[in-house]
Amino acid sequence: MRLHVEDVIGFPQALVYETQRDEMANLVEYLPNIAKIDVLEREAIEGGVRLVNLWTAAETEVPALVRSFIKPEMLSWKDYARWNDASFSCEWRLEMNFFREQVKTTGRTTYTRIDDRSVRSVIEGVLEVDARNVPGVPRLLAGKIGPEIEKFVVKMITPNLKGVNRGIEQYLKARS
Repeated sequence: MRLHVEDVIGFPQALVYETQRDEMANLVEYLPNIAKIDVLEREAIEGGVRLVNLWTAAETEVPALVRSFIKPEMLSWKDYARWNDASFSCEWRLEMNFFREQVKTTGRTTYTRIDDRSVRSVIEGVLEVDARNVPGVPRLLAGKIGPEIEKFVVKMITPNLKGVNRGIEQYLKARS
């Protein structure tokens, strides 16, 4: 399933790009759906930075009725990112800590200057769910269930992706 999110952030291109790349762990207080972000690896590479961040969703993202069944590792994922400073872009891959082999998400985020005070963030990606190995999914229905799960997840995460942009704006406003 294709993932496409476009948004405008009301700060300069370089500032937004550098904040997203370098200060994401500091933004948690502005991201209500996220409990924490841990930087696991950071390496300067030619033309940019390679990062591995561990994101943990807030427990409040899980309905109270099922919280006893949801283990903490189900609420986290690794974000493998390669930031390209020349193009103000980031190639990324997400690895879920739960259903790691069944869910694949890759993409690219670009930050395009609109004017001196704003930037367009465009997230293009692909989310694939292989339901054949998901416990409880009948093998004969996996081909139909996988795409439905993909649609549901894309619909659910799209507002959260824009929420990160709102968090960046709040963070930058608080710093200025």
